[in-house]
Amino acid sequence: MSFEMVEGVLNINATAIMTTAMAAVMLLIGYFVKNKVAVLGKYCIPAPVVGGFLFMFISFAGHMSGTFAFNFDTLYQDPFMLAFFVTVGLGASYKLLVKGGILLIVYWLIAGIISVCQNAIGIAVGKVVGLEAPYALLSSAISMIGGHGAALRYGGDFVKLGFEQGELVGAAAATFGLISAVLIGGPLGRRLIEKHNLHPDENDTFTSDVDQINAASKEALSGLDVIKNVTAILVCMAVGTQISGWIGKLIDMSFPTYVGAMFVAVIVRNLNEVFHFYNFSFSLVDGIGDVMLSLYLAIALMSLKLWQLLDLLGGVFLVVMCQVLFMALIAYFVVFRILGSNYDAAVMCAGLCGHGLGATPSAIVNMTAVKDRYGMSRKAFMIVPIVGAFLVDIIYQPQTIAFIKFFVPAASNLVG
Repeated sequence: MSFEMVEGVLNINATAIMTTAMAAVMLLIGYFVKNKVAVLGKYCIPAPVVGGFLFMFISFAGHMSGTFAFNFDTLYQDPFMLAFFVTVGLGASYKLLVKGGILLIVYWLIAGIISVCQNAIGIAVGKVVGLEAPYALLSSAISMIGGHGAALRYGGDFVKLGFEQGELVGAAAATFGLISAVLIGGPLGRRLIEKHNLHPDENDTFTSDVDQINAASKEALSGLDVIKNVTAILVCMAVGTQISGWIGKLIDMSFPTYVGAMFVAVIVRNLNEVFHFYNFSFSLVDGIGDVMLSLYLAIALMSLKLWQLLDLLGGVFLVVMCQVLFMALIAYFVVFRILGSNYDAAVMCAGLCGHGLGATPSAIVNMTAVKDRYGMSRKAFMIVPIVGAFLVDIIYQPQTIAFIKFFVPAASNLVG
């Protein structure tokens, strides 16, 4: 860590290791505060969100007062996310995917239709308030589902076309979406559970199948077993990243590295069930995934620039507010019923708000907060990550490109 004065502002520069350490400390502070403030636990606000928000407001105070600023090296943020998605993939046994098939397809179609609605809302509201189409679309599915990465990529394309605020609007909308995702998901899931007096189904055969398939052996893991499990995670990360790069070149578009890593992990898990290459431990892998997710989200929230929301003025602000309101209403009144009006449906709605407004890690942390208070939903934790991380893109990406080509004709040579 280093300190320097730049134009009268104390700049605090944190190395990648220091950034990770600070995120870990803020994560623990988040758990401490959540345990002490009952309302946070009551409304299922995730601990990483509590800790990340506390630091985000500290950074905001420094920026607004012009006295200090934090500069983070988020080098390890992407590896943490990669590792998390690999652990999700390693938990996806083919036997379980088949059992959850119909509900998975229904949830996937719902997520895809919602992404179309988001773009339609953006264009419609934009027309009413006189907001140019690129900015309206950057405030829609691009930033809500695509997150910061997609917002900056598409925003950069629009900048080339003369829409100078493209990247700024995209980043601000994605920030607003991520914050909204982790603030409304847990409380919405809680409201559904409390209102309908829902409980995990103790007689659910799917849950017993999950427990049976992922059951640990009676023998304790040896040190070598732990190394093999960790090695499998690292190899999946490396191979998956390489494959994602090849796919990106093939389709001439950026392809998320975590998608390749997750599906390599799915293949490794199912091959291992047949050939027994190593003693796979679901509990160990699941625990590693929890740590990776918490650190990723803590870094992501801690390093958010809250003042970017000041750029959400006029039409852009109205569009993103409509997106959040739409997501909350559609999840609460429609999706919950389509998914079965049961406990699993309520948890999945909390997850939908997470990846429908922010990112898949937001979905998982929302569901984890609900699970910690009310109980596990195995179906939700299997289906939501797979749809949010990859399947929704099969619908979201092509239809978003179609919206851009139709409403921003000059962009035809930049996308697709």
